[in-house]
Order: sequence, then structure tokens, then C-alpha cells
Amino acid sequence: MKVVTRRVFLRGMMILGAGAAIAACAPKSVVVPTQEPKPASLTKIAEAPTSVPASASPEPAATGTPIQPSATPVVKARTPSPAPAGAAYLAVARGTSPAEITMRAIAAIGGIERFVKKGYDVIVKPNICNANNGPEYASTTNPEVVATLVKLALGAGAKRVRVMDYPFAGSGQAAYARSGIEEAVKAAGGEMELMAAMKFADTKIPVGQDIKSWPVYQPILEADLVINVPIAKDHGIARLTLAGKNLMGTVENRPGIHRNLGQRIADIASLVKPQLTIIDAVRMLMANGPTGGNLNDVKQANTVIASHDIVAADAYATTLFGLRPEDISYVAASAKMGLGTMDLKSIKIEEPDV
Repeated sequence: MKVVTRRVFLRGMMILGAGAAIAACAPKSVVVPTQEPKPASLTKIAEAPTSVPASASPEPAATGTPIQPSATPVVKARTPSPAPAGAAYLAVARGTSPAEITMRAIAAIGGIERFVKKGYDVIVKPNICNANNGPEYASTTNPEVVATLVKLALGAGAKRVRVMDYPFAGSGQAAYARSGIEEAVKAAGGEMELMAAMKFADTKIPVGQDIKSWPVYQPILEADLVINVPIAKDHGIARLTLAGKNLMGTVENRPGIHRNLGQRIADIASLVKPQLTIIDAVRMLMANGPTGGNLNDVKQANTVIASHDIVAADAYATTLFGLRPEDISYVAASAKMGLGTMDLKSIKIEEPDV
């Protein structure tokens, strides 16, 4: 028989006591292992970027984004000043300089001072949907058009101008850099903001026809002015990405928006209500959108469209693709909701050439 010494006996009792303490904290019927197991699989948590601009918010999580409880939207009264006498309802400027035609289009509808007041907090919402292709492929908004809007807004007295989007391909940082927009905006004095997951909240949509609430990026609703500046391009599902579709970058659960796409985009537009829409048609992606990747699909159109009316701007942009406003479901749905007009014959259109 093996003799058990007092030291061995006491050591055994200590091990048993520790095991009992652990078992008391563990769920019933779970065997506490004597050695920590290695998990079969773990979801890898992305490390924080090693360098984030001081003005940037954290990158949104790819999965498991926390959505806050439903909130009544805090949307500022954001109605532009009445148009000056003689101003156009919609302007279509053409020329070889993206900056010049952007300025001429805005001047034709009353000037930037009609929209930007001293001390305004301004958000510019371009299309920076992916980190795959540079601006020459026409899947993201022209950097010079965006930078021009930043300069104009700051020149009119805005206290700050933030530029942001919520890419579906690649990280925000990578997309901002790849698009050329980050460099152009910073040179113009603006800020690039990474849209943080914590700033999305489930928000009521008071006049929504199909959706009554949706997770929306709250700073978009809280800003004094939102300038919507999409690029005009082909889209495999919606047919075209224009100003209405560009607002999908202000919400989460975008796959859900694709169910009854036209009406749901119109519902989002009824909440966000950008006061100024600038459509970049300097280079247009004519096929294989929304990402593209083939320069043969790009058309150099050298055109910028401007209006306070998101529906009218989109309605005109459809004609650049040989389509009619009613061919695009969200344009028709938005017009039906009274968010603007798609009757181009009923409005004053100015077409300056630069």
C-alpha cells in the first residue's frame, strides 16, 4: 500500500477545494476542465487602425453593430432661403473644369449663401462606396467637385465642413484615400469623418410609406446643412445611382432597403431631406455599376447638376442615360410623396457653359 504523507494529503485537499469553487460559478452540468481548452474558432476582432486622423470617428464594426432604441428624429429646420429673383430652379453646367462648373451651377440657383449661413455645421455626403477603384473609374464622386463644395461652404462662413460616407466594399479609411477625396478635402480645409457605429440609432420616419423607422446616422440629422453630392452611375438593381440612392450611405441594414427599393429610398429621403443636391456627371459610369472597374464603361460628360430639389436633380440626371424619371423607381416614389418634382417642363432650368 502506498503511504500518503501529510504534505501530499494537504495538497490534494487544496486542489479539490479550488475545483469546488470554480464549479460553484459555472453553469450546472458543466465539467470544469483542469486545463484551459483552445477554442475551435473565434471571430477575429479587427485591430484599431494604427493612425486615425484626429478629426475621424472610429470605424464602424462589420458585424454585430449595436442599434440604439427607436428615437424621434432631431432634425433641424433646414429650409434654404428663398431663391433670389431670376435664379434657376435647377442648373446644368458644362465645361472641362469640375471646380468651375460646380461653382457656376450653384451660382445659377442662387449661390452658396442661399444655403450656408455663418456658423453652420455642414455635412457633405459624396458617394465613396468602395475602396477598389480610383476616381478615374467613376464609381466614386469626383474629388474636385467635393473639394469645391468644402471651399464654398467655408467661404460662406460655415464653422466646419465634414465629409463622410459608409462604404460597402473596403474600410472607410481605405475608401477615403483611394477615392482621392480625403486628400482633396483636407487641402480645402474640410474634415473627413469615419461614420462610427455608435452614432447610428433606430429613428422614426414620420411620413414613411413602407418603413416607419430605420437605423440612421444621427449627425446627418443634426447638421445645419446636408449637401448630397452623388456621382451619376449605373446600378445593377436600381438601374441608376443618383441623389436618392446616395442616401443609402446614411443608414445601416442596407440589404433591407433593397426590399421594395424605390419606396424605401424615398422614405429615407423624406427623413434626411438634404437641402442642396449636386450631381457629379463629370465622368459617368455607364455600365457594370455600382463599382465598375473597366475604363471602357466610363463616359466623360463634363456636367454638374445643382438644385435644392433632390427629385428634380435626379429627374434631369436620368436623361443623361437616355432614360425618363419614371424609369427609376425611387425617383417616381419620391415625387409621389411630394419630396420634389420630376416634371422638368414645369421648372426653370439654366444651362451655363464654362
